[in-house]
Amino acid sequence: MSSLTPKERLMKALKGEEVDKVPAVSVTQTGTTELMDATGAEWPEAHTDADKMATLAIAAHELAGLEAVRYPYCLTVLAEAMGCEINMGTKDRQPSVTDHPYPKGPADAKMPENLLGQGRIPAVLEATKIIREKVGDDIPVIAGMEGPVTLASDLGSVKKFMKWSIKKPEDFEAMLDFATDAAIEYAQALAAAGADVISVADPVASPDLMSPATFDQYLKPRLTRFAESVDALTVLHVCGNIAPILGMAAECKFEGISMEEKVADVKAAKETVGDRATIVGNVSSPFVILSGTPADVKEAAKKALGDGIDVLAPGCGIAPKSPTENIKALVEARDEYFA
Repeated sequence: MSSLTPKERLMKALKGEEVDKVPAVSVTQTGTTELMDATGAEWPEAHTDADKMATLAIAAHELAGLEAVRYPYCLTVLAEAMGCEINMGTKDRQPSVTDHPYPKGPADAKMPENLLGQGRIPAVLEATKIIREKVGDDIPVIAGMEGPVTLASDLGSVKKFMKWSIKKPEDFEAMLDFATDAAIEYAQALAAAGADVISVADPVASPDLMSPATFDQYLKPRLTRFAESVDALTVLHVCGNIAPILGMAAECKFEGISMEEKVADVKAAKETVGDRATIVGNVSSPFVILSGTPADVKEAAKKALGDGIDVLAPGCGIAPKSPTENIKALVEARDEYFA
């Protein structure tokens, strides 16, 4: 067991199998300004240039110590390919959606004829191949993407999407299905290019925006279809306190569920999920990894490990201004815990 490679360790841990020690990775974004300065691969260029995208992603493994390479750095790649307008951000601000192609509803929604050739998708697929070649087969490659719920909301706008969920359930479901089809196609391409794990961030599925009843009736079937259709291990990340939907999320067939520190009781979360999924997280990105000291990171990490976390990771995307020494401390804490 002690001879596990990082890839073997993560894959086993996500599947709930025995490992020598808990993996220490990030399933959420890893680009920081310190890593950009160290490598010369900066945002926003690293969002569109495959070589820079790969270089920055690998730096989080080689320079910050994380046991996986996770890329890209935003939740707009698929949205852009589907017709959303994007502000590409700055060195320390991620891209964001600024306009939506289908605010009137899904009636006119049309899948691009060559979805995988649109926008930044070719760059992300090329970066996947570069990363796979450079890190070899022993390091896990984690491809991140927006989930079908968030994509659907971007296509119509969050405000319209939420209104449809109440007043036009047929449009709501049609847009969800449209987005899920696109998400599956993109995820399959990422897996075929060499990604071991597909990490789906779906913040609009949060109880902060969608009721647990809506999650159960409408969102869970689409998330389940996605997870069942993708030929890779999958992790679902939903922002906020997901305790009210945790049991339902565990039924969506993702191997892992990533959660923030807002789900404070890891032991209770594990009891809720049971053997249906593993728990990833939940060291606070803003309050510990960004704002704390290495000692703070170690304290939070060791608490998560003591509570039984299956995969140790930041609870959400690593903030761009986070110090490299704090990311290193996450891995150091794991090593000290299992020493």
